[in-house]
Amino acid sequence: MSSEGNGETGSGSSQGGSREVYLGLGSNIGDRYGYLRDAIQRLGEKGLPAEAVSSAWETEPVGEILDQPDFLNAAIRVSTDLEPEELLDLLKLVEAELGRETGLPRHSPRVIDIDLLLMGELEYESDRLRLPHRETTSRRFVLAPLLELDPDLALPDGTRLEEAMASLEAGDGQDIRRAGSLG
Repeated sequence: MSSEGNGETGSGSSQGGSREVYLGLGSNIGDRYGYLRDAIQRLGEKGLPAEAVSSAWETEPVGEILDQPDFLNAAIRVSTDLEPEELLDLLKLVEAELGRETGLPRHSPRVIDIDLLLMGELEYESDRLRLPHRETTSRRFVLAPLLELDPDLALPDGTRLEEAMASLEAGDGQDIRRAGSLG
C-alpha cells in the first residue's frame, strides 16, 4: 500500500529500508498484564518482534472518561519496513483479535490499545494517522515507558522526550507508577 496521496509530510518514505518504531500499549479491562503480553506476542507472530519492552506502568485514566479502572501502559520498540498506513492496519488487526471493541467514545475502557508513537524520523499525517503521535509529549504514561527504553529519545524535530517529561512533572497531576515487568 502506498502512502502517496495520504497527506504525507516531512521526511518521506524509507522505501525498502527498515525503521525503528515505538509503540505504546495500554489496557484497563480484565487481565491487563495478559492483554499487554498477548499483544506483544501477536505482533511478533505478525513480523514485528519486540526488540525492547518497557516495564508496565499503572496510570489513572485521562481524557473525556475518568470513571473507569486504571490503565497498565507499556512501550515496545520494533523495526519494520512497512509504510505507516500498513503498520496501522496491522496494529488495528491485533487489537481486534484481542477483542477491542470499535465505535465506542474516545478514551473508553478497553482490553487493548496499541498506538503508533514514533516511526524513525518520519513526520506523517493522514486522515487516520499522525506521526509522531500527537500525545507523545503530553502524557506521562507515554513518556515514562519510552524513556525507559531510550533515555535519549527525541522527536524528528529535535524535541527531547526527557525535557518534555521534566516539564510535565512540574505539576500536571498525572499519577504514574511502575507496576512491574512484562517479561
